[in-house]
Amino acid sequence: MKFDVTSLDGVAAGSLEAADAIFGLEPRQDLIARMIRYQLAKRRAGTHKVKGRAEIWRTGKKMFKQKGTGSARHGSARVPQFRGGGRAFGPVLRDHAHDLPKKVRALALRHALSAKAKDGGIVIWDNAALVEPKTKVLIGHFAKSGITSALVIDGAAVDTNFALAARSIPKVDVLPVQGINVYDILRREKLVLTRAALEALEARFQ
Repeated sequence: MKFDVTSLDGVAAGSLEAADAIFGLEPRQDLIARMIRYQLAKRRAGTHKVKGRAEIWRTGKKMFKQKGTGSARHGSARVPQFRGGGRAFGPVLRDHAHDLPKKVRALALRHALSAKAKDGGIVIWDNAALVEPKTKVLIGHFAKSGITSALVIDGAAVDTNFALAARSIPKVDVLPVQGINVYDILRREKLVLTRAALEALEARFQ
């Protein structure tokens, strides 16, 4: 698959060939959906918690005698029926993550990249570097390129000035190539890859 390479301002800077095994697949929505579910489940905190009857600090002495009061039989005041008692079957600390085979995760990423390429949502930059960490300057570059929502993937290390300039721009995320993932690819309109990122992806999926 052939991509046009541009500068930050959208000026043509040549072209390059990318592997069809990464960008030329027919996207499978089921794989992409499984991967997104895996990612979102894994990042859930699972810290929602309520107290059960065993955790309530209240006497366990029988409230009143068993018979003769005309009231229902009751023992401990910690039971869920009473105000201040423990919660029955409430949420507890847990891990929401589930397993997904490594090969499926890798295949889902390739299908997400192919889906983006099929929709024309991939932009290739020669590099993603700025002389100064100026947000206003970077916004100007994005405006010239017609980019309003993007995930920018650089090589093994992100340019510090570029990352500092981009961090306060809405709907713009910057990640090194190791951090590329299906969810972030699909939540932004454009996927911007540098030459270094593209080479790293091809080496990863060889």
